[in-house]
Amino acid sequence: MFHFRRKRAIQHAAQARAPEARPSLEVSIGQVRSAARHRRRRREGLTIAGYELGPLLGRGGMGEVYRATDRLLRRSVAIKLIRPEVVLAAADDDLFLTLRRFRREAKVAATLRSPHAVHIYDFGLAGGTFYIAMELLQGLNLEELVQRFGPVPPERAVHFLRQACVALEEMHVAGIAHRDVKPANLHACCVGGHHDIIKLTDLGMVRPPQGTTAEHVALRARGEVLGTPAYIAPETALGEPGDVRSDIYGLGCVGYWLLTGRLVFEAKRVRDIVAQHVHQPPAAPSEHTELPLPPALDNVVLDCLQKEPERRPASVRELLHRFDDCPAPQPWTRERARRWWETHAPDGLLVAAAGG
Repeated sequence: MFHFRRKRAIQHAAQARAPEARPSLEVSIGQVRSAARHRRRRREGLTIAGYELGPLLGRGGMGEVYRATDRLLRRSVAIKLIRPEVVLAAADDDLFLTLRRFRREAKVAATLRSPHAVHIYDFGLAGGTFYIAMELLQGLNLEELVQRFGPVPPERAVHFLRQACVALEEMHVAGIAHRDVKPANLHACCVGGHHDIIKLTDLGMVRPPQGTTAEHVALRARGEVLGTPAYIAPETALGEPGDVRSDIYGLGCVGYWLLTGRLVFEAKRVRDIVAQHVHQPPAAPSEHTELPLPPALDNVVLDCLQKEPERRPASVRELLHRFDDCPAPQPWTRERARRWWETHAPDGLLVAAAGG
């Protein structure tokens, strides 16, 4: 387990590119803050651990992702860093938790072997800056895809959701919950000439198999919760740490978005959205779309959105079987996917595993 102590050095074993070069690295909180001040003044064009930063690709609550060039291998990668504003604004205790979350994200991501996981190339510390180097994704996340092109036909939605289930299953079998399943963290990509391949991103909120995480205890003490309000599971909104059944609720929210182009619940105030997730039954997706939806697909999305975790599908494996029973007027084939991308994005769209 990785421990932080106030005003003491942070130690960790960094994953280096060569097995023979894995020294323990030490850095003080002061060095982390100094590096953050430098990055806030100059971002693009910096070189961090042999990676030359290019344009910013995305930013989340904790992290920001840049397109970068690996100067040794001359390949394009995505580099995730902790936002300078987060480093500089956080109290020491909060910064310790943020650094631990960042390190845990890298360690969990590096263990995943699913074709729907983002490949991690490198993780480490350079000049006071923690970084994760990962594959650069070509495509669009599902939030952007629906915002730009509208709801997808039911067969394509099922195609996306089945892959998301496969990505989560590897984590769930290991006892790890993602805890932030949402359209922005699922990317439809072109990989090796294949289109509409889903990649699950942003593991910054994963819950390890040991149980309740330290940051959950700290956040709950301050009256805060982990998660994104528009996609938050009721039990998480009520202060529980969330588990694999919370991820299934998130998949229900993703399915709703794909089929309707709407959030499950909408309101002007965040607290009202959260309250609806806790108390209000959702309308069926078919009530908010002109697309013909199979009743079975309507039902499986609503079952994922049950308020009580025990009333949802028990596992993503069960959910996969439920999707298999959703009839479609015509299947979503590789050829249909290829034609869609050639029509809507003939030159490809570069994105990365943003957020965090």
